[in-house]
Amino acid sequence: MPFHVQRAAAMSFQRLVRFVNTQGATSFGNLKATPTTANLAGVDVEVLEGDLDNGLRGTGRIDKIQKLLCPLPKVPLIVCIGLNYQKHATEANLRVPPYPVVFTKPADALAGPLEDIPVHPDAQGMLDYEGELTVVVGKDAKNVSEQDALDYVLGYTVGNDVSARNFQLPDTSGGQFCYAKSFDKFAPIGPCIVSASLIPDPQKLQLVTEVNGQVRQQTETADMIFSVAKIISHLSRGTTLRRGTVIQTGTPSGVGLFMEPKGFLKNGDVVQVSIAGLGSINNKMVFE
Repeated sequence: MPFHVQRAAAMSFQRLVRFVNTQGATSFGNLKATPTTANLAGVDVEVLEGDLDNGLRGTGRIDKIQKLLCPLPKVPLIVCIGLNYQKHATEANLRVPPYPVVFTKPADALAGPLEDIPVHPDAQGMLDYEGELTVVVGKDAKNVSEQDALDYVLGYTVGNDVSARNFQLPDTSGGQFCYAKSFDKFAPIGPCIVSASLIPDPQKLQLVTEVNGQVRQQTETADMIFSVAKIISHLSRGTTLRRGTVIQTGTPSGVGLFMEPKGFLKNGDVVQVSIAGLGSINNKMVFE
């Protein structure tokens, strides 16, 4: 039976952003329309009061975005799903297991939609991108059924599971993905969190990843092997899934590792991930 650990805090937003205004103050805001660009500087938003722990309420006051920030100031954990698109499994020539492949990133991997991604020298040789539909959990839950799973979603956003493949390959990692993907700022998300009420079916979204303007990944989330609902149900089995947890739901085909010649990222490369209805993130790789 479902075990409800905690009720969701009341939230009043359509597209949640966090931003710095022209006076230097940081606030949450509500976008009325789907962003058409990753850079929202100069856009007017309604200021929200409160926070994600206690609820957000509209103020009716309009402010202007000076700088767009990561929509979440912090997260308890970033949970990632591997091998979750059929075409990606085919390009990798890997057998799909009966349950989702699960690994995690630490909280400090979180980054904003326009932030530069610093890359440690040891992670530069086989640096890769993974555009992903990203889910934000709205309330703590345990043993959630697949039927009820989407009721636990606060909203959806765009993400990139940045990966240092040299630490992920089986002969170096022993099959463990976590370390290769856990460097600081290796999980940029944004530009906003779109309320789950505006996305009735997360399996009907279109995703595109570009590197320096070149399309590398293009898919519909219908190609997912495990749906968002199945993922949430699986992750909450016997385990408390905390409010604010970010779930990156897997990447489609087209990653740099399986291109010929290889399509690994270089210093200064800009990765843009876009999902129809959610917006885009745009992050430059900066080698340290």
